[in-house]
Amino acid sequence: MINFKRTDHINICVAPEQLEAARQFYTNVFGLEAIPRPDHIFDTPGYWFNLAGIQLHIGVEQPVGFTFRHTAFEVTDLDVARKHLEANGIKIDEEPVIEGRDRFTFLDPFGNRMELLEYYR
Repeated sequence: MINFKRTDHINICVAPEQLEAARQFYTNVFGLEAIPRPDHIFDTPGYWFNLAGIQLHIGVEQPVGFTFRHTAFEVTDLDVARKHLEANGIKIDEEPVIEGRDRFTFLDPFGNRMELLEYYR
């Protein structure tokens, strides 16, 4: 059995020519803080960010098209997050109801599918 302690990081990818736009999106729209990345151990460029006690890593690869793979983040106010994303031109996709949580998904400008959710009792 594996006894998980916590999630350390999440890795998403963007097309190489979109890397700088991704850095701008994740700092300016998501409001994440960039952290040092040990570039000397990688063959490709990328960025790392702090995200609520874990790290978000952005690397480069050619896009794969739409996928159901996604990352889900719990937020403290889903309505505020929705309005913020919409104000920044992000299209929100409604998802089927799961009891005990409100949620939606969206594609970041680079094709990465993300879910934001808020639990209720």
